[in-house]
Amino acid sequence: MPVAGLIGVSQASSVASIGARSSAPGFTSHRAGFAAVLGDRPRLAPVLACDAHEGPVYFPEEDALYFTTLPRRERGVPHVAIRRIQLDGERFPLEPDRLSVVVADANVANGMTRGPDGRLVVCEQGTLEEPARIALLDPASGARETLVDAFDGRPLNSPNDVVAASDGSIWFTDPSYGYLQRFRPRPVIGDCVYRFDGGLSVVAEGFDKPNGLAFSPDERVLYVGDSGANQEPGSYYPERPHDITAFDVGAGGLTGRRQFARTTPGFPDGIKVDSDGRVYASSSSGVQVFAPGGGLLGEIRLPGAVNFTFGGPGRNVLFITADDAVWAAVLEAKGA
Repeated sequence: MPVAGLIGVSQASSVASIGARSSAPGFTSHRAGFAAVLGDRPRLAPVLACDAHEGPVYFPEEDALYFTTLPRRERGVPHVAIRRIQLDGERFPLEPDRLSVVVADANVANGMTRGPDGRLVVCEQGTLEEPARIALLDPASGARETLVDAFDGRPLNSPNDVVAASDGSIWFTDPSYGYLQRFRPRPVIGDCVYRFDGGLSVVAEGFDKPNGLAFSPDERVLYVGDSGANQEPGSYYPERPHDITAFDVGAGGLTGRRQFARTTPGFPDGIKVDSDGRVYASSSSGVQVFAPGGGLLGEIRLPGAVNFTFGGPGRNVLFITADDAVWAAVLEAKGA
């Protein structure tokens, strides 16, 4: 979650208002391989004007999108809701009444994913009074329970993004953005990447601010974004990390640490991988698309893009949260 996300952003009141951006939304190709991502008839369309900030997750059996809202401060404490949009295939834009609230106050929830049992796995960043945790949420009832909230008896910082592996393990990043934003206590553990499989273990450290993460389609590579270039609200320090790191995933843990890409302009937040192994990362210009071996193929131009997920009946729609709206990029590429 970018620190700037806690600076108030006015909610767009109409589809027309979300079209008024500093540059026209669209697509920019940098290499020939981007044509395979776009196909013959790509389109980028607004889905719904709303304060959609983070954690988008698509449920195919419902044709629905879940996401977390832009944090709103009340008496110094940020409040975040989890919301749901009832989609209608690839018909965009949609009517406002398709938006509903799943959890009104979700403990400053940020990234989410779908767990092995069909529940949402939620990164709850916590507050000065409420502990940070990874929680399980039943989207039908709104019931939540704690999966993990401490490492070695010490509280988590402010979990940011999460993925579930095919073996049932849960992997998440835990930067100290909550402390920087003054709604979490001073950290007592490092900014690390964790794996939970009945017990919690550190799988990667040495990051400034570990953020988005995603597995390759075969789960042999883990990609982790470092958004350290963003520290206090609205800041950007180009000498600090704004990179994506790749690791080889094996039975003994993560090995072969290497720089995969650097997002410019801005810093990586959301990360996803398509079925052909291409890596997608948000930046200040929109969503950047990299070849499996690295190298920028092209961009989905949408300034303000925060996070995204593949969905739709054909898994070829990239749903993008942009603080004031949800957008849909209809592509040839499909989610992994």
